[in-house]
Amino acid sequence: MSEPKKNQFTILKDDPTDGHGGYNAGVISLENMSSVIVDPNENKAYVDMGAMHARSDVERRVKFQPDRSKVPNGLLYWIVWVEVARNEKGPYYAGVTGCEILVDRPNKIAYKSMAEHVKHMEKALKGHIIVDHMDEKSRHLLRDFLVEFRPEFWENSTDELKNALG
Repeated sequence: MSEPKKNQFTILKDDPTDGHGGYNAGVISLENMSSVIVDPNENKAYVDMGAMHARSDVERRVKFQPDRSKVPNGLLYWIVWVEVARNEKGPYYAGVTGCEILVDRPNKIAYKSMAEHVKHMEKALKGHIIVDHMDEKSRHLLRDFLVEFRPEFWENSTDELKNALG
């Protein structure tokens, strides 16, 4: 006899409840969330939606270790969760949170704190700015990327974000 299906985390495009508050009420929509990879080693930042499911280019073909000390030669990357919202001026970068990842490609090992990634993704969805733990070079790469990617989003963004990214 098979076990009954359990509710699983589901990513939905629009409001699935349409105000009825029944089944699927409280489901999180990631429609306006993007993942940006900041690579201070190559001086670049780019969108990689694979990170939404832990399948970004930097996360592929490595075995994740539970302890950062097991990846002593890892190169630093940042997965930055970016939430876009709309205010009276138009669309803007509402939530921006960075999460570190260390990758040792030659040894095919890496480290990231899954709990940190989940927590920061949730914080970005709620409009928080958490980038103060990122190194200055990475913050500037992220800032330059966000400005160039959608200048109007950057213009409409809060002073908190602009100051945090320098």
